[in-house]
Amino acid sequence: MPIPQASQIVVLGLGNTILSDDGAGIRAVEALRRDPRTPPDVELIDGGTKGLELACFASDASKLLLLDAVDVGEAPGMVVRIRGADLLGLPAGKTVHELGLADLLATLHLVAEQPIEIVLLGVQPAATALGTALSPAVEAAIEVLVEEALAQLVRWTQSPAAVFEAAAPGTAAQSSSRVCMRPV
Repeated sequence: MPIPQASQIVVLGLGNTILSDDGAGIRAVEALRRDPRTPPDVELIDGGTKGLELACFASDASKLLLLDAVDVGEAPGMVVRIRGADLLGLPAGKTVHELGLADLLATLHLVAEQPIEIVLLGVQPAATALGTALSPAVEAAIEVLVEEALAQLVRWTQSPAAVFEAAAPGTAAQSSSRVCMRPV
């Protein structure tokens, strides 16, 4: 299987930075922009709360990494990876936005120019009230979210040997479609 061109990889941060923890995906994309380990040709997008219009940003990608606040009933600050068929099973409202992630995924399946491998890295929010500060639990989880995002980008852009060496402990050998990681 050929390694995809980096330009075909899109990282899409979702959220609303004025609703406290809902801005976690945006904060993670901002951190990836500052991180020198981020592959240079990966497209980083602050998707905010744009909703279905985000499909046009990702419809020509072969790999899509979504970063978001996701209510999965875990402890606040828990980082989860959801991929494959589990993404299609996300009911509307699992993310904390007005328009659900399931709606965006359904639209992508309709308009995508090619099959897209999609991975969601989400963090369980503690609070989504009006405010620009993240809760302490989600603030601590941003580093985990960024490290998991970088590990995923390595898996997508480097050879299998490099992936094995570069992946964070507990990430490379995971075969489950849903994995939880706690901030340290």
